[in-house]
Amino acid sequence: MTYTPDPRVDAYIDALPEWQQTICREVRELVHEADPEVTETIKRTVQPYFVLQGNVCALLAAKDHVNVFLYDGGIVPDPDGIITAGHDNKTARTVAFREGEKIDAPPLLAMFQQIIANNRAGGWRKLEKEM
Repeated sequence: MTYTPDPRVDAYIDALPEWQQTICREVRELVHEADPEVTETIKRTVQPYFVLQGNVCALLAAKDHVNVFLYDGGIVPDPDGIITAGHDNKTARTVAFREGEKIDAPPLLAMFQQIIANNRAGGWRKLEKEM
């Protein structure tokens, strides 16, 4: 672990069922692997967010799945088809994981890296104007 964990994110994850903890921890590691400068925080009272010059992603555990909200995901390619909701949403798309599902790490990591690159380039609004 080469990042500074936010204890509030730890508390959020630790309160979940074991299978959701596993998913959240793997996503957490992937987003930090995407860029060591990513920081974690809590927004909207309890929701873990991962940020670097803008939101990268957020976690939300639901009853039967874990949502990973990809911010500015509307301009990030999804050649592997991992997006499960928000296909037409320019600002956020979702990848949902259910109990027993494995995370396909390479495409999710690539999406995190692209979102971070977009954030560093000024964000989706600026980039969309340039397209």
